[in-house]
Amino acid sequence: MTNFDPNGVGIANGNIFGFPCTEEEATLVIIPVPWDATASYGKGTSKGPEAILNASTQLDFFHPKLNRAYDTKVFMAPISKEWEEINDTCCKMSIDYLALVESEGELSAQDKFKEELSYINKAHLALKDHLKERATKLLNQGKIVAVLGGEHSTPLGLLQALNEKYTDFGILQIDAHADLRDAYEGFEQSHASIMFNALKTCGNLSKIVQVGVRDVSENEFELSKSDPRIHTFYDWDLKEAHYLGKTWADQVKDIIKQLPKNIYISFDIDGLNPELCPNTGTPVAGGFELEALNFMLFSLIDAGKNIIGFDLNEVSPGEKGDWDANVGARVLWNLVCLTEKNRKEND
Repeated sequence: MTNFDPNGVGIANGNIFGFPCTEEEATLVIIPVPWDATASYGKGTSKGPEAILNASTQLDFFHPKLNRAYDTKVFMAPISKEWEEINDTCCKMSIDYLALVESEGELSAQDKFKEELSYINKAHLALKDHLKERATKLLNQGKIVAVLGGEHSTPLGLLQALNEKYTDFGILQIDAHADLRDAYEGFEQSHASIMFNALKTCGNLSKIVQVGVRDVSENEFELSKSDPRIHTFYDWDLKEAHYLGKTWADQVKDIIKQLPKNIYISFDIDGLNPELCPNTGTPVAGGFELEALNFMLFSLIDAGKNIIGFDLNEVSPGEKGDWDANVGARVLWNLVCLTEKNRKEND
């Protein structure tokens, strides 16, 4: 890392955190996906990757859990202008469609917007397939791959690539929502369907452990109870147990017991207390402080789990300030350092 000062100011060199690392040199490659076409409450998460990239150089290159964290070889691929343009086109269609859903109902809106829905669904499928192909090539090169969204639908292609690499893996989902809906609002890959689609298309996915869910439909609740591949630690149950005296450390042990050896982490920023992510697409009261989740995540390593990839999604920069992006960059830094520490200990 010639001419790189880990105690100096981050340099906006186009790479995440300003690290002087190429894709070829990297052990971890982050693929940004600027997509929020199916977001039904608030748009803006497609701008999340760029906002986090810009905020990332404000962080110091130190982490208390990883010695010489600044030696981490991480590269973030350029944000695709082509997919930004496709997303903008799809968003214009979806805004009008979703407005009609609210005023006339889903069936009527789907009938009147058949062509638009078909266009969005086809574009979304192409996005997913492109990500799967890109991720597969990187995995075959021995790299760890992560996705930076965008809405929560974005990592499906990566999950499908990992499904072809690993014979058994689990997802640790940090989220305010269960995301177990089938083709929500007519969108086949809705942000509210990511875990449903992962279960449907990833045959080697043996477990989804959801942490912090606090906004859920009755159908999703029933599915989480009936499908043995799903174990949900609802926010209200975690809080009640805490009020009755159970420590977070003991709750983390319960969470980790549900997970297999190989773990993919899906981090929806709305799993945090909404004061930390006020502009996210669908904020929900409740949630976690960042340090509580850091404790859980780094406990995975102590428990002997293997981190095979991750995503961070639903960060929306908002119209003023950079608070959401700043928090998002810090979450990303923790995920990067967690993955790097795990990689080093497994070498």
